[in-house]
Amino acid sequence: MTPPPLPAPLLVTGGTVVTMAPDRAVVTDATIAVEDGRITAIGPYATLRADHPGADELDASGCVVVPGMVNAHQHCTVDPLIRSVIPDDIDAQEAIFGWAVPLHGLVTGDDDELSASLTAAESLLRGVTTVLEPGTVAHPGRVAAGLAAAGIRGRVGGWGWDAPDLPYSLPAAEAVARQEEIVRSLPAGGLVTGWITLVGHDLVSDELFTGAADLAERLGTAMTWHMSPGPGDAESYLRRTGARPLVHLRRLGVLGPRLLLGHAVWLDDDEVAAVLETGTAVASCPGAYLRLGQGYTKAGRHGELVARGGRVALGCDAHNAGDAPDVLRAAGLLAGLENDRGDWPLRADEAFALATSAGAEAVGLGGLTGSIEAGKAADLVVLDARDLAWAPPGDLAAHLVWGAPSHTVRDVVVAGRVVVRDRRLTTLDAGALRREAEARSAALLRAAGLDVPRRWPVLPAAAPRATGDHGSRPLARSTVRSKGPCGEEP
Repeated sequence: MTPPPLPAPLLVTGGTVVTMAPDRAVVTDATIAVEDGRITAIGPYATLRADHPGADELDASGCVVVPGMVNAHQHCTVDPLIRSVIPDDIDAQEAIFGWAVPLHGLVTGDDDELSASLTAAESLLRGVTTVLEPGTVAHPGRVAAGLAAAGIRGRVGGWGWDAPDLPYSLPAAEAVARQEEIVRSLPAGGLVTGWITLVGHDLVSDELFTGAADLAERLGTAMTWHMSPGPGDAESYLRRTGARPLVHLRRLGVLGPRLLLGHAVWLDDDEVAAVLETGTAVASCPGAYLRLGQGYTKAGRHGELVARGGRVALGCDAHNAGDAPDVLRAAGLLAGLENDRGDWPLRADEAFALATSAGAEAVGLGGLTGSIEAGKAADLVVLDARDLAWAPPGDLAAHLVWGAPSHTVRDVVVAGRVVVRDRRLTTLDAGALRREAEARSAALLRAAGLDVPRRWPVLPAAAPRATGDHGSRPLARSTVRSKGPCGEEP
């Protein structure tokens, strides 16, 4: 994959800059200077304009500028093409094996690239500049191409499991070899890189877990897998190993700072201790837990992990779980869940850090992105504070988390390149993307023989309707009375 040329020098001028640097400084009427995709300075306009005479300008006057947000767990394939289709009154097992898995068996490389571009485009328009795909990918090279075409920062892996009689399952040694092939195929210094992804749960042998951990150490990369979104993994591991999942994995020696666990909701005290003591990171996807009814309010301990110094990032999961790749929304959901329970509440500023600086650190990108500081990548989001959602302005953290103003994202910069300007993508044709996604969605559902449930009747515009005290309902034609030209009864 050929890296794009370095972007031209850029000045982002006049905004209120939420740096998310260690001192959490907010700088008003600030100019951010960008060269070769990196932030070189934050300061007054006159000085930086004189120092960068040929730089382009992006006027952020009247706007709030924040670091690009990090989505640490976002499935980029299949689900984006069938968004809001899987019924929400079935359990997670049926949703996965009755819907998602059959559809995954039908996708082509074209589908995966389209799906990734669609996810990236929507993410950018919501202020997300980094997306980590947790591995449900049949064609990782095409997914990487789809993300790169949109101009988002990403990590991509492929299916990794060795449970027998399942799609894409491989013997442990072959699964490790495929992981290495994927990582090496994506340049380590590129915008979209590879990482090691196992599906996790109880579908991976001890041999594959340890082989993946050894590979991550050898390649100097990170890894991720799913664990304990519900109680099922604990029950399975206790039967098989006599220990809960993270206790068992700690004994194997595979926990540690290179690992990002997706979910890790149903943990006991020993497992929480294992996460904290090994520096293992967790990607929390609160929207998915609520939609799928996975019991976060009973078992979730992510607020506790944050309060005790753990490494936690936010994720949005899939378009039929978290449904929208909106990290600001996820920040508000997690804070709300923890505040309602009351044991380990999250303030708005803490929740916003999970979306930016703390989230970037948790996924191993803290030295590159997540804050607006000299030397960091220029991953920037300009929110239009002239929108009524910002009127009148209040505490910035509260506005960002509880107001969830992702709809006010106006401009987005990734690695110094303006990828969204005036609420429009500069990298992809949004109209063509939508039309292609709609056509391919219909084709996939037909091929899988899946019928989309309709909760409400869908009527042609000309069908007669009447509204009474109980809402709208279709009426027989004989019950519709004619009216005068201004709607009065004759």
